[in-house]
Amino acid sequence: MGIQNAFADIGTAAPDLGMNMVFIVIMFAALYFMMIRPQIKRQKEQKALLEALSRGDEVVVGGILGKIVDLDANHVRLEVAKGVTIQVQRGAVGTLLPKGTVQQ
Repeated sequence: MGIQNAFADIGTAAPDLGMNMVFIVIMFAALYFMMIRPQIKRQKEQKALLEALSRGDEVVVGGILGKIVDLDANHVRLEVAKGVTIQVQRGAVGTLLPKGTVQQ
């Protein structure tokens, strides 16, 4: 009527270190191709967009549409309405719009 002794099978209880390493490598590769690589690509596209800005371009900055009237290394002046200009940081520009999008 006593409690039976339980014995573990030592041969199958040891983890296979090689399979664990393969799994970790596969997971890292999936993470790289699904998250890290697309983010790097978006950063390069944004940097190219900011470097290619010029006068007359129409852009979106935080939901505000405007036409670039002046720019320097760090700032952009946008005309958002006739006679109304705002100054924003160059890095805040989110999207370059096709010509003729901004109606003033």
